[in-house]
Amino acid sequence: MGKTEDKAPKESFFSGISAEFKKIIWPEKKSLARQTTAVIAVSVVMGLVIALLDFIIQYGVDFLVGLGL
Repeated sequence: MGKTEDKAPKESFFSGISAEFKKIIWPEKKSLARQTTAVIAVSVVMGLVIALLDFIIQYGVDFLVGLGL
């Protein structure tokens, strides 16, 4: 059906992983701490916003159900 192509010889799995890890540019400790703090702060703020919206929507639904239209 198809023509088979010659493939490059396979390296071992672990030597491939080692080569890929050498390509990674690891962040500095200070930068990593700042980014982690930012992620935690944004997560907490978004959680509070979602909780507030949930409370307001639940209050509105309870109000509408209580009207008994």
